[in-house]
Amino acid sequence: MIDLANIRAIDIHTHAEVSCHDPEDPVMGQFFDAASRYFKTDRKRPTIPETIAYYRERQVAFVMFTVDIESAFGARRIRNEEIAEQARANSDIMIAFASIDPHKGKMGAREARALLADYPIKGFKFHPPMQGFHPADRMAYPLYEVIAEHKLPAIFHTGHSGMGTGMPGGGGVRLKYGQPMLVDDVAVDFPDMKIILAHPSWPWTDESLSMALHKENVFIDLSGWSPKYFPKQVVQYANTQLKHKMLFGSDFPLITPDKWIDSAKEAGFREDVLPLILKDNAAKLLRLG
Repeated sequence: MIDLANIRAIDIHTHAEVSCHDPEDPVMGQFFDAASRYFKTDRKRPTIPETIAYYRERQVAFVMFTVDIESAFGARRIRNEEIAEQARANSDIMIAFASIDPHKGKMGAREARALLADYPIKGFKFHPPMQGFHPADRMAYPLYEVIAEHKLPAIFHTGHSGMGTGMPGGGGVRLKYGQPMLVDDVAVDFPDMKIILAHPSWPWTDESLSMALHKENVFIDLSGWSPKYFPKQVVQYANTQLKHKMLFGSDFPLITPDKWIDSAKEAGFREDVLPLILKDNAAKLLRLG
């Protein structure tokens, strides 16, 4: 179990990109090449054990997940079970979320139930632009029903996607599915599912802010951008009406928690608000305390 007294932050958005058992998928390799250029970061990706050691050294707990894009792109995912096994063995610092392609329908819901029965899965991750689906498409509802039944959170990628940026045709990634308001029907239909809108959601930033203000079950994670580049309204609302709805996320390994936290200290967050963003809000959402 995570001892909140012994950690200084909770990073709610980190990616597993290197399997301990399987070689890198060549389709994902093309996306990793482009993302490395876009984020100006090292092409070499850390393994899950390397990531665990990195975060433990910094006393930062973290949520890790893969992204299942098998239907849209034919790319093999890192197995949810592999991530969950690592989280079980490192429960002092690591939390596992699962990713299941919504195109799998009822079979996907069946997989979710099996994972929840056998592994310490604490939430789910969706990337509508890369999974190629409208978040409110009814094909995804059997999967949402399982998540809501267990009262677990779900992270939805919103806004621009670094994945595919600079590739021909954006790598086939359709940005329209990242519009935050497309998730609004899901928030209405599944009030028991906590919804986390990932990233500042540019160019639809105000939609995310509106949804988090309007819906009790909608939160925002601030991953994928350095805080010094945040639209000013993000910091404004974080300091006021949404101070309990904002969550620290880095988007590791493309952005490191060290760089994110250092930038956040200079971004204009109030002194009493930054601890909420870095740890307290996520601890409550994930029911760690």
